[in-house]
Amino acid sequence: MKLGARILKTGIAITLALFIAHALELPSPVFAGIAAIFAIQPSIYRSYLSVVEQLQANIIGAFFAICFALLFGNDPFIIGLTAVIVISINLKLKIENTIPVALVTVIAIMQGPEEQFLQFALIRFSTILLGVLSALVVNLAFLPPKHENKLYQKILDQTEEIFKWIRLNIRHASDHQALKADIEKSKETLLKIEQLYLLYKEERNYFKKQTLEKSRKLVIYRQMIATSTRALETLKLLHRLENELHHMPISFQQLIIVELDDLIHLHEQLMLKFIGKSKGQPPEELQSHLGYDRKQVIESFLQNQDKLESKDDRDWYQLFPLVSAITDYSFQLEHLETLVDSFQNYHQDEHEPLFD
Repeated sequence: MKLGARILKTGIAITLALFIAHALELPSPVFAGIAAIFAIQPSIYRSYLSVVEQLQANIIGAFFAICFALLFGNDPFIIGLTAVIVISINLKLKIENTIPVALVTVIAIMQGPEEQFLQFALIRFSTILLGVLSALVVNLAFLPPKHENKLYQKILDQTEEIFKWIRLNIRHASDHQALKADIEKSKETLLKIEQLYLLYKEERNYFKKQTLEKSRKLVIYRQMIATSTRALETLKLLHRLENELHHMPISFQQLIIVELDDLIHLHEQLMLKFIGKSKGQPPEELQSHLGYDRKQVIESFLQNQDKLESKDDRDWYQLFPLVSAITDYSFQLEHLETLVDSFQNYHQDEHEPLFD
């Protein structure tokens, strides 16, 4: 079992909130621990936003809880009605993420005794706020996670997985069911990579030079994800149209193998070039043999229409999406290459790796 940073931060935040609540002899310190659970976030910036939003939500919840309790009492029906109103206001203010802690505030306050109710409400409100602030302190105390390193590694691992399946599939060596399952898994992984990209995007820099460099990196990582997505689309079509491709002439199948190998080679090279672990272009005498020839693929595809028998024409037409996907993949790689070259010209020493 692997414990992530957020799991550890949550445990520490709960401990800190309960410890301070006991030290201050606050009644019902459990509410501080509950609030800390809701307030912990995966990044410092999100933690800051969470504290601002939860402070608003707590004030709204406490205000309506106190008003309704004083006016109508703490009947369960009144508590439920108050909760509905608080939820509606939070949704209107677009802070729906804070609804759980706002409802905790409502219930914690409205369940109080009638004697010295205002004092009790203030103590309960302070206890919940203590939990929120404890989560903020823990997030600030922990070193911010290296989202960039993790993002790059996730993209690299996923693209290598796609490359493996493409190489196996075009040589008719992949297991149909295993590949189908792995394609679905890859879709989910790319969605998680998108979320990780957003976390990296939210990280704040405090120097102009770092901000400019990060802006360029964001464009590159966005393109890396787009290019990997195109590679996955190509793999999906190779898998779905495996039979149709097998019916095409051997010369065309061999051409697809060679050209896809060239695209994969370029993709691998660009991933390493970005972090300073690849020299870039091969010698000029080899470039003509290693580069993807888009024109040759399209011309060969069109020429093979006449070689197929009438009954197999459907195979030829169904391969249109595959040729289109491979072509689009090549365009995305060209754009990624332009971005990586531009980044290295402006921001990176040729001999200094981006990551250790």
